[in-house]
Amino acid sequence: MHGRACFATVVCLLASVAAAEQLADRATIPLWDGKAPGALGDTPEDTPVVQVFIPQQPSTASIVVCPGGGYGGLANHEGPKVGEWLSSKGVTAFVLRYRLGPKYHHPVELGDAQRAIRLVRANASEWKLDPAKIGILGFSAGGHLTSSAATHFDAGSAGSDDSIERVSCRPDFQILIYPVITMGSGGHEGSKRNLLGTNPDPKLVELLSNEKQVTKDTPPAFIVHTVEDKAVPVSNSDNYAAALKAAGVEYEYVRPEKGQHGFGMRDDWTGPCIEWMKKMKFLN
Repeated sequence: MHGRACFATVVCLLASVAAAEQLADRATIPLWDGKAPGALGDTPEDTPVVQVFIPQQPSTASIVVCPGGGYGGLANHEGPKVGEWLSSKGVTAFVLRYRLGPKYHHPVELGDAQRAIRLVRANASEWKLDPAKIGILGFSAGGHLTSSAATHFDAGSAGSDDSIERVSCRPDFQILIYPVITMGSGGHEGSKRNLLGTNPDPKLVELLSNEKQVTKDTPPAFIVHTVEDKAVPVSNSDNYAAALKAAGVEYEYVRPEKGQHGFGMRDDWTGPCIEWMKKMKFLN
């Protein structure tokens, strides 16, 4: 798996989740007031947050960014740099620091991603964002988290005392960069072990093999995966794209020959990704 560098976070402001304040560029926002559900401590690794990257000329689109790192680390080149790129294109980015294995296992990681989407949607009006243009983007294991959020979602809990929990966690679109998709054979064993532990229940492996969870309600996708990827086989994206096609879900698939796993930002996908967002009317 590619580098498991520490996820760099610039803490400029801790905004209240319960009563959202005006967003500030590079602000770090905790996903929950107080301890997150299931937290095993009070350290940064126990405290999921999003770091905000605000465009100088914002559109109403937003994206939650999930760095890769095998569910055991967060690759720095797949975090803040991506937030900077998106904000330069008019997209408000929320770079997610989610909890990791082996300390945390499913469903904690998915719960963090779902909460990030709900947080943005619940505050969309105040933050001048469109609640129907909230995407999620992920690299490698972060791509698995992204595809999990895109195939495992709910409409919210109407009776919750927490206003954020009352809104949907379904992303409106998904962007997958050399993603881990399956938890079965042909996936990535390190990611599987960190997410599900050793000897996971076969039913859980099936549930989190997201090529098997696509339905007509899965949001449209932009996918990037190189043929020569040796860490996460391109079959992960091939099978996911096939499932999207079978379900009638719109997608675009960039499949270059060359490029080792973990290459991060690259012109052969960043430009087409922005054009796809415009074509799909997520970015104006």
